[in-house]
Amino acid sequence: MSDDQSQFVQWLRSVAPYIHAHRGKVFVVAIAGELIAAGQLNALVQDIALLSAMGVRIVLVHGFRPQIEEQLREKGVESRYSHGMRVTDPIALDAAQEAAGQLRFEIEATFSQGLPNTPMAGATVRVVSGNFITARPVGVIDGLDFQHTGLVRKVDAPTIQRALEYGAVVLVSPFGFSPTGEAFNLSMEDVASSVAAATKAHKLIMITEVDGVFDEDAQLVSELTVAQAENLLARLPDPQQPTDTAFYLRHAVRACRAGVGRAHITGFKLDGSLLLELFTHDGVGTMIADEHLEHLRQAGADDVGGILQLIEPLETEGVLVKRSRTEIERDITNYTVLEHDGVIFGCAALYPYPEARTGEMAALTVADGAQGQGDGERILRRIEQQARALRLESIFVLTTRTMHWFLKRGFVPVEPGWLPEARRQRYDDQRRSRVLVKRLG
Repeated sequence: MSDDQSQFVQWLRSVAPYIHAHRGKVFVVAIAGELIAAGQLNALVQDIALLSAMGVRIVLVHGFRPQIEEQLREKGVESRYSHGMRVTDPIALDAAQEAAGQLRFEIEATFSQGLPNTPMAGATVRVVSGNFITARPVGVIDGLDFQHTGLVRKVDAPTIQRALEYGAVVLVSPFGFSPTGEAFNLSMEDVASSVAAATKAHKLIMITEVDGVFDEDAQLVSELTVAQAENLLARLPDPQQPTDTAFYLRHAVRACRAGVGRAHITGFKLDGSLLLELFTHDGVGTMIADEHLEHLRQAGADDVGGILQLIEPLETEGVLVKRSRTEIERDITNYTVLEHDGVIFGCAALYPYPEARTGEMAALTVADGAQGQGDGERILRRIEQQARALRLESIFVLTTRTMHWFLKRGFVPVEPGWLPEARRQRYDDQRRSRVLVKRLG
């Protein structure tokens, strides 16, 4: 097998748990109008078609800020903003209607062209759109009448759900109507967070001008709890434009507080950012959730499949001793797993030998995409804690290829004869595994 082939196999194995986890889930994908203006609609449609083929149910909400600006420029009219919202007078409303109609046509046409010369060539993706949003006026704020600028009052979630069950991508424009038929210009982020909440979406993903949330050192923050995000919002000024940190973050928090499982903010400038955010361990943007997404815990019966998927590649390479599903099911309480957003990406097992006051740590594994971040050490520390709780004086490992990793962490080599009698009888002379021991203080 060539290096490229091996790399492909490893990549496919690494994304398989995410494919399984996302299948059948509702994702609301909100795209800023700037993405379309930048000519990236075709690439995004390919990625959405790929998600749809994997069984993800997609609601696509588009923005149209730059498209309205262009319409107004052609009319010789200047845009007016206040409190981070457009003031939509009758001329701006006409511009918004024209922009929304053109964009809906463009998006539907892109989904309908068969995606030639792409991995999704020949795929049929049906797009359903309609008047799913009931709106109300923003009204007068600080003496300023926002006229036809509105907020979401209600989402027709049952109709959207039926379309998703049919297998269609549901397209929602940021436009709403009052019960009396009056039209309102809405914001993409308000519509997207409202639709995500109403449909009980698993994820809200906003693909925007900004790459995510950045800390005081200008470093991207890959994950925030809702509480952390709310604390950050409390310190920030009210957003006035999309590049302000609070602009999208407040809607992400709102969605999570309304029951949406996860909210993501990621940029559109990186090709494939939607896939990278969904199918890699740390993503490329910022994810907001109601709790810490990483859990180090004892394994249960439902984790057997995830453990097998994680360790099988290393068993095939001979790095780990092969274990059957039956063995793992039998010993599942011996396992510790490290999961992130429902996907297991690390594990290890502790097999105690109380009579010898020692225990074997086996099957220590961290997924390729998550290595180098200290997760192996976290699992090791938990195994050590478990061993101490059992009053063991040491733990040992048998390894053929990772000896130096263990040596750096306080293990020392011993002869196989050191092993407890029960384990020595099962020692495989053919593998010639090195035995390493760590004394527990």
